[in-house]
Amino acid sequence: MNSVNPTTAPLFMVVWRCTRNCVGSCTYCSYVKEYAKDQELSTAQAKKMVDEMAEFGSKWFGISGGEPLVRPDIWEIIEYAEKEHNLNVSLITSGFAWDEERFDKLRKYNVKTAISIDGERETNDHIRRKGGYDKALHAMKKLSSVGLLDCLVTTMTKYNIHQMAHTAALAEEYKARSVVYHNLVPVGRASENMPDLAPTPEQYEKAFDEIYDIQRKLYGKVKVNVYAPFYARIVRQKNPVDFWDWYHEGYLGRCTIGGNYIGITENGDYRSCGFHEGYRIGNVKDTKLRTAWEELQKSPLHLKLRDKNNLKGRCGICEYREICGGCRTRAEYYTGDLFESDPACGYIPKVLREDPKCLQVLEASQKKQ
Repeated sequence: MNSVNPTTAPLFMVVWRCTRNCVGSCTYCSYVKEYAKDQELSTAQAKKMVDEMAEFGSKWFGISGGEPLVRPDIWEIIEYAEKEHNLNVSLITSGFAWDEERFDKLRKYNVKTAISIDGERETNDHIRRKGGYDKALHAMKKLSSVGLLDCLVTTMTKYNIHQMAHTAALAEEYKARSVVYHNLVPVGRASENMPDLAPTPEQYEKAFDEIYDIQRKLYGKVKVNVYAPFYARIVRQKNPVDFWDWYHEGYLGRCTIGGNYIGITENGDYRSCGFHEGYRIGNVKDTKLRTAWEELQKSPLHLKLRDKNNLKGRCGICEYREICGGCRTRAEYYTGDLFESDPACGYIPKVLREDPKCLQVLEASQKKQ
């Protein structure tokens, strides 16, 4: 077995979706029944997965769900990761499964914990579940009191798109390390509720302008990150001087499906997108993590996705395509084509603005598809 130098790890963190079990009912949940065909990894298999992460060289073991706190053996797996491999552990929870025993365990193992919260009380409870806001706030306060509040995470929907400042204010008040805004990706339950949930391109644009201002206001206090490819264009337009430093060092919103990411599902499958369920690339039970990563880098599909020259429609002719390129999962949902334009972005590329006839031709060709 070849040892791996942790300083040369391809990824700083590998995330395991440890369970699909949950106590919430989020309208945008990525749960899709047909992909939950196998049982969750056993405790022994999960420990083997942790071994793979350590050999891969990642310093952080990320845990998501479902609701991680309802998995009975999660503390045994966390303890193993820390004691056997000295891995740092982070976990995301809604706070709904919160109790003092779980809080004590998070403290014991020094788990940096993120809280999902989707706007103000009424909005959050409409999206997630009644009582969810107060549960999340309670967990937030407890974690803050012991320095374990890692970040607050908001998914942008039509209901909370005008409340981005609320999450940031909570993050500042309770001294979270960061705040993360996710654009809405139409997978799982979200795909069933898209007409009611999806913000318009105009709403996204306005919200991103607001988030940029929030980012500047909180600089040095709370790190602000946006998981949306076209937020890069917003920053490029507003701050071209500092853009490249930010893009390479502080931006996590690029579309990952081209081979920049690998995560692990509850049954041990590797996948190249944190949302798309369809593109699986082996399983931890019989494929080493490093092998899966190396195969991903050579995959014809992912190489094609990485080359922005293969994009179509507005994304294909946009002057910002190399720093953005849109969300491929969302493009596929709306158009049936993984390489088509991302319809959540309303930006008109320069070439179309300069020659309106080009826009007419483009729109006509898209209607025929």
